[in-house]
Amino acid sequence: MMAANSFDAMFSGVIGQEYQLLKLICPFATEMSRLVGVEVGEYCKLKSDPQFIVELGGGTGITTLSILSADEWSPVLSVDNEPTMQNQAKQSLQAWVDSGRLQFSGNDALSALQQLASDSVDIVASAYTLHNFEADYRRQVIQEIFRVLKVGGQFINGDRYALDDISVHTRNTQKEVAGYFKVLTQINRLDLLEHWIIHLFNDESENHIMRESIALQQMIAAGFERIQFKARHEVNALLTATK
Repeated sequence: MMAANSFDAMFSGVIGQEYQLLKLICPFATEMSRLVGVEVGEYCKLKSDPQFIVELGGGTGITTLSILSADEWSPVLSVDNEPTMQNQAKQSLQAWVDSGRLQFSGNDALSALQQLASDSVDIVASAYTLHNFEADYRRQVIQEIFRVLKVGGQFINGDRYALDDISVHTRNTQKEVAGYFKVLTQINRLDLLEHWIIHLFNDESENHIMRESIALQQMIAAGFERIQFKARHEVNALLTATK
């Protein structure tokens, strides 16, 4: 398991300013990326063979690197249909591409999953991707995750899971927004402040918000078992589930 301080050192070196900025704006996000890697590593330790891992929403490669660092043998397919961010990941993670452990898909999550065979993936992992999806699209993605996983395979997701207690959730979100203002005005990045606030409105909208109880119901309906919410930090939580 990679400790937080060694995680910071390695990730600052590989991902650089992108990692440092995210850690400043939203430290829970970088912690969830680390914890996704920890869960991947724990799963792989129990297996004698390399495990095929699909990552949804690779972005600039922060969670991708966490997954790659968790096990030195398992191959990873990183999926993201945002080319600017994926190109950053390709540049940062070229060594893993060259070693044959990392491949990229530029498709959207649902299309990428639909192209994979049933019972062909050991782990589907993700951080801060599913909450961006509209509710019906997310439901389809969850069903496809279940289909492509092997029996005993695991879904690992660090994400924004809105609390069922709406008052507490609102207070946590207000605290989060206050943090954006404090950090980004100090470093004079009003452009990023605008981006994060606009994105947050999308996250909290009725057709996007990923409420914990509804997310749990969707996982059960898809067929998942041993569903656990772990390591909750306010609106952020780590979910694991098994096929």
